[in-house]
Amino acid sequence: MIKEKRKSKFIITNRKVLLIIFILSAFYNGLIVKNYKIRTDKILDSHSIRIVLISDLHSHVYGKNQSKIINKIKKQNPDIIALAGDIADDMVPIEGTKLFLEGIKDIAPIFYVTGNHEIWTDEVDYIKEVFKSFNIIVLENDYRKVDINGVELVMAGVDDPDIIKYERPQSNWNEEIYKSFSNIEDVSGYKVLLSHRPEAVDFYNSLPFDMVLSGHSHGGQVRIPFILNGLFAPNQGFFPKYAGGVYEQENYTHIVSRGVSFNPRLPRIFNPPEIVVIDIQGQ
Repeated sequence: MIKEKRKSKFIITNRKVLLIIFILSAFYNGLIVKNYKIRTDKILDSHSIRIVLISDLHSHVYGKNQSKIINKIKKQNPDIIALAGDIADDMVPIEGTKLFLEGIKDIAPIFYVTGNHEIWTDEVDYIKEVFKSFNIIVLENDYRKVDINGVELVMAGVDDPDIIKYERPQSNWNEEIYKSFSNIEDVSGYKVLLSHRPEAVDFYNSLPFDMVLSGHSHGGQVRIPFILNGLFAPNQGFFPKYAGGVYEQENYTHIVSRGVSFNPRLPRIFNPPEIVVIDIQGQ
């Protein structure tokens, strides 16, 4: 009888411990690093380049003066830092963004495109000037060609589609992009496009890029490992197809960041904020 009671207590205790571990794992919101390796014959076999992708900071602050996220980025030794939109926010003071930019500005060349929340501020020109003041390259439907470690790279970027609604209501976003990159196919180098929105996969297929980097989805907010990749994402709705990860499309590799945003009023479940590290290797 005593043995049975002890066994019952042991089972109950173990269940409680497992429940605690499950809850802590589900609501863990510390920054993680997600690594992807992409191989391409457009880069020589002996060459590689590392891009750190950050999206959807929304001016959130990680530690004193953004030390937690800055130190994690430094440890990755990136060749390039790509900021895929919503680094600033329309409802949160920009100070967190400034601290972040101050901390990363000397790590590696940085390229940035707007997200919808920067457009929603109605101060997008001011925000772009803030980024430029930290020597960050702001891509506005254009590109820069760079040579890093012997790798020819074309870094292109587009403004978030909402800029049309807010600033150029008579324009067409797709047509603007087509026109902006009409000659880029003739430019040599591995071509990377920064575009905040992941859902425009078919449109990206019509453009001459080897890789597209996006954010916006916040990882679908709620995940169930091995079962559900995301519950809900902006502009994709429930069960989003492009919540986060690597997606091999017809003409390009699409990498979608789950973002580094954190809002205690809208918890991320099994979906911790992530710093994405992309190693592009020649073959």
